[in-house]
Amino acid sequence: MFTKDTLKEKSILITGGGSGLGFSMAERFAELGANVAICGRTEEKLVNAAEKLNRFGTKIITHVVDVRDYDRVGKMIDRLVEEFGSLEGLVNNAAGNFVSPSEDLSPNGFKAVVDIVLHGTFNCSQHFGRYLIHSERKGCILNIVTTYTQFGSAFVMPSAVAKAGVETMTKSLAYEWATYGIRVNAIAPGPFPTKGAWSRLMPDPRIEKIYLERIPTHRYGEHIELANLAVFLMSDLAPYLTGETVIIDGAEHLQAGQFNFLTQLMPREELKKVFAEYKSRRKSKK
Repeated sequence: MFTKDTLKEKSILITGGGSGLGFSMAERFAELGANVAICGRTEEKLVNAAEKLNRFGTKIITHVVDVRDYDRVGKMIDRLVEEFGSLEGLVNNAAGNFVSPSEDLSPNGFKAVVDIVLHGTFNCSQHFGRYLIHSERKGCILNIVTTYTQFGSAFVMPSAVAKAGVETMTKSLAYEWATYGIRVNAIAPGPFPTKGAWSRLMPDPRIEKIYLERIPTHRYGEHIELANLAVFLMSDLAPYLTGETVIIDGAEHLQAGQFNFLTQLMPREELKKVFAEYKSRRKSKK
């Protein structure tokens, strides 16, 4: 599909790039010639990821940062530009999400998701955009959103709210920054199992069983499929494509509301008990 130099001479930052879909994109970018920076809050995770990425022979940089910290994000961009020589791409992938009845959400739980997803995307995008504009360079921003930005979804309301904001930001910046040669797009993944995030969204085997049955293609997405889409959007193969959200979910979104089916799976009080038990198990592991 792509040549080995598809992303050659490009340096790309991926937030939340130490694991999950972020790491899968980092692998594919490096494999196709890009220098890659991955950032996150856990140094050990980033170091382990970098060791795996080094096999591709491109320059790999790790940076410990919380994307909610505006000033530290700015310092990270400055450091990456200095070490790479330039920065051509940004993937806003860092996120937080969990299932919960909306009436049981804590203010801190809601705020944490919105701050990471929406504010974090703004922080990274503005610093990166300013760099491109001031240095008169072209570049690409890719935001990872979700399919339920279009329809909303029960039990993941903070994520739906935050990702909807990011999708609107995608369109707004695409129009405003097109004059500078900056493209801004988004990918809306459906179900792609990842370690950690998947357990927070599928705390009960009954939920996962019904979830899989709802997907018209009767399977989950494979990471390489999303990574290849990200390569296309970040590469010079799509110079006229900006302001778009590309859905990749096996047509699952056409049923609307990714987690709405939970209300039909079991009585609400039983659902709340399942969520509470999972929350208790997570706390006991910390």
